[in-house]
Amino acid sequence: MFVDMPLDQLREYLPARREPADFDEFWKWTLSEAREHDLGAVFTEVETGLAEVRCADATFAGFGGHPVRGWLLTPAREDSGPLPCVVQYIGYNGGRGFPHDWLLWPSAGWATFVMDSRGQGSGNRHGDTPDPAAAGGPSAPGRLTQGVSSPEDYYYRRLYTDAVRAVEAARSHPLVDPSRIVVSGGSQGGGIAMAVGALVPDLLHAFIDVPFMTHIRRATEITDAEPYAELARFFTAQRHRVEEVFATLDYFDGLNFAARGTTPALFSVALRDGVTPPSTVFAAYNHYAGPKDIRVWPYNGHEGGGSAQVAEQLAVAAKLR
Repeated sequence: MFVDMPLDQLREYLPARREPADFDEFWKWTLSEAREHDLGAVFTEVETGLAEVRCADATFAGFGGHPVRGWLLTPAREDSGPLPCVVQYIGYNGGRGFPHDWLLWPSAGWATFVMDSRGQGSGNRHGDTPDPAAAGGPSAPGRLTQGVSSPEDYYYRRLYTDAVRAVEAARSHPLVDPSRIVVSGGSQGGGIAMAVGALVPDLLHAFIDVPFMTHIRRATEITDAEPYAELARFFTAQRHRVEEVFATLDYFDGLNFAARGTTPALFSVALRDGVTPPSTVFAAYNHYAGPKDIRVWPYNGHEGGGSAQVAEQLAVAAKLR
């Protein structure tokens, strides 16, 4: 069983952030560079056998203009649209899977845009998006150290840029109300949703569950669980590069995005979570600059609140329609 700080300490935990001096300029330049490529969002309707949900196979230009896949699902009723839309980001090593994996939000009367994660998708769901810009250089197996020698080459620069472009792709569809976009995800997906909540200023809400890639250095010091263990394995051989690597990771740490968050957000945290330890989640939550609330699940691990957290999100979403 993983044990972190007591809850009363977690609620007050506000560690110092390591923020690069050019953090804002880096992300402004990154997104400006991505937008030099035409978004080129294409939605091709597919037959799924689902009578009450319409589905389109989506492709749009992400980082570097690279094609990124996704699904757009909407209620099948004739009067649907323009609809509020949940843009869904996926947990570590998962992919977009099948359309029938994503029926929750269409069942609630929302559109949902599911973004595939480039280069991932060999875990709990299959993926369909390659990562043509995968950097060389030493790395541990997995994504966490891929291209970590520099912020420009780091894997999560590409993934977070894709995530911003996914919002733009969802907004481009005629059945989606561009003023009512919610971003959502758990674990890696939660970290992505938090980053997008800082990089896209006019979102309706964010659902951020047990987020990964927050307070990264502390996570590597207190848990040996995957995926943070990838960094530890890298450092066992690359002993001399610890500070260099964390200097890169500071551009992607959720603490620095949280401090810029303006989107109203519902977080969740599980107090026995050894994958995204609760102190790393509360550090992000306590730094989060926008309107916020959090659900605490005392006896759960990385599964967090599961269906109970979904019920909380549905209750929030009902008030946003």
